[in-house]
Amino acid sequence: MSPTRGGAQEDQAGEADSVDREAISGAAEGGKGTWRHAAFHVVTTIATPAAYAPLPFALASLGWPLGVCSLVIGTLVTWCSSLVVASLWQWNGEKHTSYRLLAKSIFGPWGYWYVSFFQQVASVGNNVAIQIAAGTSLKAVYMHYYPADDGAAVTLQHFILLFGAFEIFLSQLPDIHSLRWVNATCTASTIGFAVTAISVTLYEGHRIDRKEVGYSLQGTTTTKIFRGFNALGTIAFSFGDAMLPEIQSTIREPVRRNMYKGVSTAYLLIVMSYWTLAFSGYWSFGSEVQPYILSSLTAPAWAIVMANLFAVIQITGCFQIYCRPTYAYFEEHIQAKNTRRKAWVWRLMYTSVYMAAITLVAAAMPFFGDFVSVCGAVGFTPLDFVLPALAFLKAGKLPKNPGLRHAIKALGSTVTVLFCVVGALACIGAIRAIVFDIKTYKFFHDM
Repeated sequence: MSPTRGGAQEDQAGEADSVDREAISGAAEGGKGTWRHAAFHVVTTIATPAAYAPLPFALASLGWPLGVCSLVIGTLVTWCSSLVVASLWQWNGEKHTSYRLLAKSIFGPWGYWYVSFFQQVASVGNNVAIQIAAGTSLKAVYMHYYPADDGAAVTLQHFILLFGAFEIFLSQLPDIHSLRWVNATCTASTIGFAVTAISVTLYEGHRIDRKEVGYSLQGTTTTKIFRGFNALGTIAFSFGDAMLPEIQSTIREPVRRNMYKGVSTAYLLIVMSYWTLAFSGYWSFGSEVQPYILSSLTAPAWAIVMANLFAVIQITGCFQIYCRPTYAYFEEHIQAKNTRRKAWVWRLMYTSVYMAAITLVAAAMPFFGDFVSVCGAVGFTPLDFVLPALAFLKAGKLPKNPGLRHAIKALGSTVTVLFCVVGALACIGAIRAIVFDIKTYKFFHDM
């Protein structure tokens, strides 16, 4: 690459984050959030019903030994990665208010564009998946009260549209900190969903004749292999959190200590809900468990309705957090260049366009499990498994002891290579599943 071209790349990166300078100056004044707010945001971002509701199906695609190992490794690696990202937030003395700026400070312009691309993939893919989940839960509630309706009057697409309209309203809130009470409610809903879903799953498991429940992998050898790849993407999606620096910029001093405490508290709740629901769901239904665990439940009806309502409430906050990188992009390239109109007019315009696009995709291709897997493989694996390890090796404080130093470098390199392979395999499995579903179902299919 010529020096001229390299300089052009740096100029482009500099122009792209021009609006972020305001955020940097705001961060210099100090955030207002506590460690509890950090925990609320992290739980809302990671532990959505759309994230852990497919985990029993992922275990069913991998089997007990490989499924349990994958889930435990995913938990430990992403917890450590989150702490690493939190520790690097001010690694060079400057506060980095977004993942893009943090990556740029460590890796240069390519780091900025790397994060920008994968963060957009993760954000858009996540929001498509959870909008499908929200629509599915809303329809399940509707069908409980109107069981005679065969779906012709009100379809899944109507509920996806309704959820999208509500998210346009929430999108007018200016930043993540303004969502703190929304996310506090969502955290409570996460606990409510987990407790309800786990309880009903165990209840169903005891009602079912255990002799009829099988745990063998289903399908041909090829099907088993690709379903296993798909499951790896689902597990990666379930721990996706590509927004930690953005969350950390809203936290008060001492920022690192508060962030460590908030992340660890969030992961305690995540482990309690993820592992319990994953294991109980697979135990209860075996290989026949559905990609969205609530679809496997049949009784008691009131508890299933309650779980679906908890799911919708929680998803509203998660959706908003993952909108923010895209909204920041609009603000950089539109709002900063057009100052004649009021800021709220531009916000209403670009949030409406974004929501219309997401809603259209979700309504046209409501293949929940497929979007979860492809989003985990292409969006979250590079950001939550690969990049933190590389960033720590380049900018982290390594121990002075030579033996321990070499061991940590070897571990970081192993994590990087391993999850690059996992991401590639999961992407292959997810794309194959989407291709098969498109052949099976028509666009705007009422699932």
